[in-house]
Amino acid sequence: MDIEILLILQQFREGAGSCLLDFMQKMTYFGEMNTVLIISGIIYWCISKKFGSYLLMGWTFNRVLNGFLKVTACVYRPWVRDSRILPNSEAMATATGYSFPSGHSMNGASLFGGSAIRKELNIALRIVLFITLLLVAFSRIYLGVHTPQDISVGVVIGLFVMWLTTKLMYWIDKHPKKDIVVLYVGVLIAAIVAVYAVLKSYPEHYDELGNLLVDGSKMAKDTFKGVGWCIGFLVGWVLERRYINFSTDVSMMTRMTRLVIGLQGYYVINLILNHQLKILLPSVAATLLTCFIQMFYVSFLFPLCMRSLDDETPRR
Repeated sequence: MDIEILLILQQFREGAGSCLLDFMQKMTYFGEMNTVLIISGIIYWCISKKFGSYLLMGWTFNRVLNGFLKVTACVYRPWVRDSRILPNSEAMATATGYSFPSGHSMNGASLFGGSAIRKELNIALRIVLFITLLLVAFSRIYLGVHTPQDISVGVVIGLFVMWLTTKLMYWIDKHPKKDIVVLYVGVLIAAIVAVYAVLKSYPEHYDELGNLLVDGSKMAKDTFKGVGWCIGFLVGWVLERRYINFSTDVSMMTRMTRLVIGLQGYYVINLILNHQLKILLPSVAATLLTCFIQMFYVSFLFPLCMRSLDDETPRR
């Protein structure tokens, strides 16, 4: 049934022209990992530290869980399962890892769904955020890179994790010294998932010419990304809470300064430092370390820089 739905959407996509295709390509962009990380990081730095912490924590938990489920289920992408499926080439480039559950859907559930379930936001905004989540998820099947089962399970699990994260953040507010427990438990679980992804066996199926259809070791890369992001966030989050404790109750000028400089630093790390690490280190180690550095920068290193930035920013 899943494949038949994709074939119907594929036929519609081919006949509808580029207008709807362009829209769906833009919607799927909002479910990409770095997009969600950057938006959540901006909220954390410039808008609401508390809300940003919730989004980043829930997203990193979702990334670890998504990686674990993908390497456990080992479900092939639709075009591998059925050669009649011809996915959109641009979307195919971001369709990394196994297919089930959809990472983009869980990313969208983390950012847009996680915001929509928060009652402190007004109802109109919450409706818009929820619609955005549905469009991000639907874009994945419209573009032919996931099945309806992939996205529906991804959305449900992603929202459930964000609901649990809401409860966890309330508990931390009441027991602020227990943040170290969250750190220890989270790092332990992430490490176990990483070891599991390295040691488990992966299915090996070959085409008529004897070529391996899917390399399981490469499919596990997203799992290692999630582990690196999760550990980087938790370590940085606890250090920030205990030694920096920055505030987002600042002037608009300070917010804009943080935004510009913070993003510049993020891209310097991604384009220069992390690029070099990927050249020098083995694949798994490079993935873990570069993602750790990304998130540690967002959650701790740049907030550490905020002290001097805030002191130098003129106030009105």
